[in-house]
Amino acid sequence: MESFADFDQATIAAIATPPGAGGIGIIRISGSRAREILLQLFRPARGEVASGRSHQLRYGWIVEPESGRPLDEVMAVYMAAPATYTREDVVEIHGHGGYVVLREILGLILAREGVRAAEAGEFTKRAFLNGRIDLTRAEAVLDVLNAGTREGLNLAMSQLQGGLQQQLEPVRRALLEVLAVVEVAIDFPDEDAEIIDTAALGRRLELEVRQPLQELLERADRGRIFREGATVVILGRPNVGKSSLLNALLQDERAIVTAIPGTTRDTIEECLNIHGMPLRIVDTAGIRETTEEVEGIGIERSRRRVAEADLVLLLVEAGSEPSSEDMALFDSVREKKVLVVVNKLDLLGDASPAAAEAALAAWRHRFPGRELTGISARARVGLEQLEDLVFRLISGDEPRDPGYACVPNARHRAALARTLPALERVQQGLAAGLAPELLAVELQACLGSLGEIIGEVGSEELLDTIFSSFCIGK
Repeated sequence: MESFADFDQATIAAIATPPGAGGIGIIRISGSRAREILLQLFRPARGEVASGRSHQLRYGWIVEPESGRPLDEVMAVYMAAPATYTREDVVEIHGHGGYVVLREILGLILAREGVRAAEAGEFTKRAFLNGRIDLTRAEAVLDVLNAGTREGLNLAMSQLQGGLQQQLEPVRRALLEVLAVVEVAIDFPDEDAEIIDTAALGRRLELEVRQPLQELLERADRGRIFREGATVVILGRPNVGKSSLLNALLQDERAIVTAIPGTTRDTIEECLNIHGMPLRIVDTAGIRETTEEVEGIGIERSRRRVAEADLVLLLVEAGSEPSSEDMALFDSVREKKVLVVVNKLDLLGDASPAAAEAALAAWRHRFPGRELTGISARARVGLEQLEDLVFRLISGDEPRDPGYACVPNARHRAALARTLPALERVQQGLAAGLAPELLAVELQACLGSLGEIIGEVGSEELLDTIFSSFCIGK
């Protein structure tokens, strides 16, 4: 790993629990002066402060050293390096969760010499810089905190346990061993043709490098969806049942439903979990020509949300012929991923499957090549099939147990994407008998891109960018 030995060694402190009142608030201190600060500020109910063992939680009070005035009744623990989160001496003070009392205690700590407030993500950054975790695991900490669904949490935990690093290590080892062969050929130029078995090295690069990297890249988009979620917009002409569909999916009366066209004047957004995928469902104002100012503003907002959507649910009405409004809406989203949803099957009169299929067929021929399904939002019929289709269209896969394989995030994906062209140049160079010196340059480029992922190669700017997205105290 590139050396960052000169990083700031000051003792740092921060409130590690979210702002606001709570049952418990935690203050975390990390650095060489952590134990000394505890000795100055903590008064145990029994025994001396210095008599406490490492990793032993003790009951007592935080007091002002000058006046002896108690600030809070707490539990405190000292944890000796290196068996800590940061591999430095760490102290945690567990007090009452009021904002004022926590700020008062933190103020006492920061008033000690050689102590400063921690920056965003600095505790985890120190864990990385001190070699306790690689960069992929450090990033996974943030994914755990931000997980919006159980599957997103499981993916984050897989990475936190080193899943991505473990998958990359055999790839990196194969590249290093191929590079070692090439460098031997550089040292013995008269025998390079005998040393470099181009067919064998080419097969190894294909099986042990290219294929695993391609599999990781294929997982990246799915991983992005489970980490960040996707946006699904319900689109349709007025009074076609958009708000009813939103309420049915949420199993709650979130949107006002009336028979009056134009009831929804603005976009309504709610979060939904479909097979572990976090979704933002957007109910839009019915898009039509209007002279009413408020409705017009809502329609313009609807158009903007449609442009941002990962999937559009184009809602139409069973038992009616496609109107010019329906087709105009379809034309406006033709370039996007669209699922046509035929609503109000309950109003057909004939509830048989044959009647429902006939109603769908009347619409299917107007939208050739598009996915189409039928529902009754009011009767809540067909919603399970609709959810399965939404999942498949967004993720590109069927709902299933993913095995919680680790998936790359956007930064990892960019580094992997840089690795493959360099690898292709190596493979082509081997086949063409390229000079070993040039092969070595491209192999080093591959290793450099992989090193960026786990933090073996990087810069202070890269680390600052990654850890600045963390909360203070983590």
